Amino acid sequence: MRISVIGTGYVGLVSGACLADVGHDVTCVDMDPSKVGKINAAQSTIHERGLPEILGRTVGRNLRATTDLASAVRDTDLTFIAVGTPAADGRIDLGQVRAVSVELGTALRNKRGYHVIVVKSTVVPGTTDGLVRETLEQASGLQAGADFGLGMNPEFLTEGQAVQDFTVPDRIVIGGVDRRTRQTLGDVYASFGAAPRIETNNVTAEFIKYASNAVLATMISFSNEIARLCTAVGNVDVVDVMKGVHESAYFTTRDAAPQPVRARITGFLEAGCGFGGSCLPKDVTALVGQGHALGVEMPLLSAVLRVNAGQPGELVRLVERHFPSLHGKRVAILGIAFKPDTDDVRESPAFPVIRQLAARGAVLTAYDPVARLPAEREYAAVRAAASLDEAIADADAVVLVTRWAEFDSLAARLRAAGRDPLVVDGRRVLNPSDHGRYEGIGRLAMTVEGGRS
Repeated sequence: MRISVIGTGYVGLVSGACLADVGHDVTCVDMDPSKVGKINAAQSTIHERGLPEILGRTVGRNLRATTDLASAVRDTDLTFIAVGTPAADGRIDLGQVRAVSVELGTALRNKRGYHVIVVKSTVVPGTTDGLVRETLEQASGLQAGADFGLGMNPEFLTEGQAVQDFTVPDRIVIGGVDRRTRQTLGDVYASFGAAPRIETNNVTAEFIKYASNAVLATMISFSNEIARLCTAVGNVDVVDVMKGVHESAYFTTRDAAPQPVRARITGFLEAGCGFGGSCLPKDVTALVGQGHALGVEMPLLSAVLRVNAGQPGELVRLVERHFPSLHGKRVAILGIAFKPDTDDVRESPAFPVIRQLAARGAVLTAYDPVARLPAEREYAAVRAAASLDEAIADADAVVLVTRWAEFDSLAARLRAAGRDPLVVDGRRVLNPSDHGRYEGIGRLAMTVEGGRS
């Protein structure tokens, strides 16, 4: 099938490349000429495992990029909308979706034949049948469901493993205003094996995406709230508590396997310094905002956001327990990306940690294997280290924010350097016994004087 994808961010580029890799003819559209040039040179514009290899196989064969949206629509049968939908002032910002819908509607006006428009961007329930449909119909003079198709096909991609998630999906949700739209979308995924398929209307497809992200965010904040109580009670480690929770039959598959297999969802039932990225924070915020606009209170999800916002402060408090003052103390921040295996820094917990430590006068060094600090003025005083060894060379405290595999070697590197700084584990991935002074979320450690706090 001939497919165009509008937007070449994580969702758009991964989707376009993976669809080309299974044999579709794909045109990616972006307004940024530099991105278009890189894609046409088979260079990935994002850090995503497996993506460079797919670009190498498909660019110049059945994958290309352009800035010309109208020609892309003219030459394809189906268009995915995959532009950004950030949160602004507590609500979703649909400005990019609206702008693209105007351009798509104008392109449809000048095209012969039936064309299907599919929203892949994460949009609040009602957007596809509301704003998108109204804008397309007004700009084109055509009617959705009669003259062109309109569908909603949410993505369920985890950054760092997005190629795997797209190629071997756990589910495919297909929304559409009519049977023809849903059938066309079904044809797109004809080669994707036995993944469960859910065919529904557009608003339900939108809601499935939001509900999926909201439940994951809730599990994370639940775990972090339990961690705070573990710390207050003492003589208990949240890691041990959650291990016991994970073994519940609710979270394991026992029937066919010789040993219980833990479900992937248990990864969200672990304490840490909070969730970030382009999805969970903005999507939960958008749901709460939509509820407020409709007069529906959302106390649970509001609490999820409050707990998450407080987690970076938990790391700072763990550092403060060991020093009368942080003024002049050298602190190394390990991890800038919101999660490992990506260069995405959006809503990363590292930033509030940095801001709070800087406000207390700490001298900061940051290191991430891939991600870089933003150019904003508030980060100008943070020294960017070129390696893990450089970051920890003279640190009084080391704060781990992102669970990069490279950081598993922290204890060995510190021993080799003859260093024994305070280590604050924001992801609970380090072995406490490997460090002379260790603090971790959800674990009340001994103070330096030997008493309990």
